[in-house]
Amino acid sequence: MREMVMAALKDAMKAGDKVKLGAVRLIQAAIKDRDIEARGAGKEKASDDELLSLLAKMIKQRQESASIYRTNARPELAAQEEAEIAVIQSFLPKQMDEAQVKAAIAAAVTETGAAGMKDMGKVIALLKERHAGQMDFGKASGLVKAALSA
Repeated sequence: MREMVMAALKDAMKAGDKVKLGAVRLIQAAIKDRDIEARGAGKEKASDDELLSLLAKMIKQRQESASIYRTNARPELAAQEEAEIAVIQSFLPKQMDEAQVKAAIAAAVTETGAAGMKDMGKVIALLKERHAGQMDFGKASGLVKAALSA
């Protein structure tokens, strides 16, 4: 993952793509912050799974910002946030569609032996372990609740 970010940074510099360059620098800064935080806690550098969840968090932050900008009649700022989202998404694996998410949830429920809402944490933890960056866990948690309450 780190090598992909460095390669994208070099490509953006060579191409003179200021939007992509800015977004990649933001990604790089977030990764460095995560590594410094991990070092302070006595851990190794962040793993690729942790970096995927970091990128997903960055996307969610930008989506919220773009929404706020749109409601406050600032379309130029919303467009900038959406351009950054596109760059960040290029580093994530392909997102799962709803049918694939439901199938993954069903498999996780079966594998963990989840019987009710009290087991939701186990199911979500397994999904995050296996499908980090591939699904929106905000939406997935609602589907997990529905699966466990049925």
